[in-house]
Amino acid sequence: MSEHRSKPRHRKGRKALAIGFPLALTATGTLVYGTDLGVFGSGAQEASATTAAPAWATATADGFASVNALGQNGTYGGRDGKTVTVRTQAELEKYATAAEPYVIVVAGTIDMAPVGKEIKVASDKTIVGSGTSGQIAGGGFFLGPGVHNVIIRNLTIRDSYQGVWNDKEHDFDAIQMDGAHHVWIDHNDLRHMADGLIDVRKDSTNVTVSWNKLSNNNKTFGIGWTKNVTTDITVHHNWFRETEQRNPSTDNAAHAHLYNNYLEDAPGTDITSAYGNYARGRTRMVLENSYFQGVRNPVTRDSTAALVQRGSVFTGTSGRNESGGGTAFDPKKYYAYTLDRAADVPSLLRSGTGPRGSIGTKPAAAKAATTLTVARDGSGQYRTVQAAVNAVPANNPARVVIEVKPGTYRETVRIPSNKPHVTLRGTGGSRKDTVIVYGNAAGTPKPDGSGTYGTAGSATVAVEADDFQARNLTISNDFDEKANQSLSAHQAVALRTAADKVFLDGVIVTGDQDTLLLDTASKDKPGRVRVTNSYVVGNVDFIFGRATAVIDRSVITLKKRWNGTSGGYVTAPSTPAGRKGILIAASTVNGDVADRSFHLGRPWHAGGDASLDPQTTVRDTTLSAAVKSAPWSDMSGFSWKDDRFAEYRNTGPGAGPASSDRPHLTDAQAADQQIGDWLGGWVPTAS
Repeated sequence: MSEHRSKPRHRKGRKALAIGFPLALTATGTLVYGTDLGVFGSGAQEASATTAAPAWATATADGFASVNALGQNGTYGGRDGKTVTVRTQAELEKYATAAEPYVIVVAGTIDMAPVGKEIKVASDKTIVGSGTSGQIAGGGFFLGPGVHNVIIRNLTIRDSYQGVWNDKEHDFDAIQMDGAHHVWIDHNDLRHMADGLIDVRKDSTNVTVSWNKLSNNNKTFGIGWTKNVTTDITVHHNWFRETEQRNPSTDNAAHAHLYNNYLEDAPGTDITSAYGNYARGRTRMVLENSYFQGVRNPVTRDSTAALVQRGSVFTGTSGRNESGGGTAFDPKKYYAYTLDRAADVPSLLRSGTGPRGSIGTKPAAAKAATTLTVARDGSGQYRTVQAAVNAVPANNPARVVIEVKPGTYRETVRIPSNKPHVTLRGTGGSRKDTVIVYGNAAGTPKPDGSGTYGTAGSATVAVEADDFQARNLTISNDFDEKANQSLSAHQAVALRTAADKVFLDGVIVTGDQDTLLLDTASKDKPGRVRVTNSYVVGNVDFIFGRATAVIDRSVITLKKRWNGTSGGYVTAPSTPAGRKGILIAASTVNGDVADRSFHLGRPWHAGGDASLDPQTTVRDTTLSAAVKSAPWSDMSGFSWKDDRFAEYRNTGPGAGPASSDRPHLTDAQAADQQIGDWLGGWVPTAS
């Protein structure tokens, strides 16, 4: 390119499960068929206890809920009783509180009255949702002292929230236990309650919580809360998303085994995590192969707690991340279990948690990625990055990870469009240890005499294939402008993307003019890019292009020009009309440059195309004094005021009040300009 050319915060809140259509057998063998809304006819329907029960009704728990203790031989719920289908609160209460064992199928939505009511479940019960339709709205379940052998599966329990985020008045939980034992909570969607989603209190023990989705809540999952060190609990394969605290908080648990859980705090949303897994008091905790994404204080323990942590993945996390403090315990002395790879956890849990139309086999783990290694010294499979890319088969169906050992790789790299699902990953201790660098500029002559490279062709790394990822490395263009003043065009791209679903996590992209080109394969094709936990360095139009791009939790570093002067433009979007452009969120803009010398952006109508509608939004970002008080600029005859440039809730010496030269979004407008709006349902995870 030529140089001349959240929503506002409201305080809110593996085993075989073969439910498709719940069916039960009568004593004569006649089928009583169910639909997603339950068994035909009115009222609760029963099946004889003497006939074979469906497979899901006889499923038994794993983890600590499977351990023989307190006179109970594992957890199997109401398998020895009749199977009933209920549609009303009265029917549900009748069977859940009965002395006899029951398998209770919830068909459709039951609205609890009064709001916050918790049905007192008796022992020997299985309460399970019909397909994905079984819901409890505005209330939940209570398991009191001595209640045992209870299974709660495949339900959505939601919406007892009373409008107060840190609610101390309403104890409206989804599932609360006070002194219960042998309880299995599996494949549920729990969300937006007035207090906890799950409370395991007052020495409740032999509990397993598995394959649940827990979301949109403050005090999410509390364990313990007595001075006794009694509770034995297993928490595995649960997806915690947008939950502030108690994820879980584990107090004085004798044995707490947490594995293969996914804790996600997505940026730009209303809820921010306070902490992740917390071992309190005299808890003994083993934490294995979990995945923490964007979470603050992901692993925290008291000095009195014993916590062993191994095999987990942490990406974009901050704050306390602790282990040590004793040997804790060996879970395999109590029960057998199999760990999934931590890297597979996000995709596995996104597809496998919550109510299922068919509770069958455990979701298949993501196919293990093929790994290729690159090392300049010959200790890898390949000496250059491009050689490893060349080895990726055309139209590869699964991810290929190219691990690049520390060193400086002076080469250009191109990932062609027929090689999707490629990850470039530096293996050093720092993103500075692995560097891919070259020095072409737009005006650099090609060796074959066929002209110059042009801006796009100058890229050190060019990504043309969808579903590309890069992490823990540096991509640089070190074109020397001062030594090449005779060249007509000094644009020098470090990284060019022209693909969809590009994820850059923990990288440095550095250059001068036109450092990072975020493009699409063509004007009519979309291209989504997310850059997070990264550094982007440059001076003129150094984040530019027509892609729909998010840069969050990153540092944008302004640098001086080749001649020592300060001045430039952070962004130059060329967004097609009707699409999102460049969003910078929760980041920092700084650099060793003069005060009030840089614009945040200007509109690039590539080729003079007046149909384009360039967009840059900078929100929730710290701006240094380098940013001009009128931060937007015209370009090549096009006024920025005719396009889409705005700020929202920025801070720092470079921030300023709204004016005609500095538009700010309203809260309502900002609610439609968040990361989720930009990415359109794509939630990138590290692979």
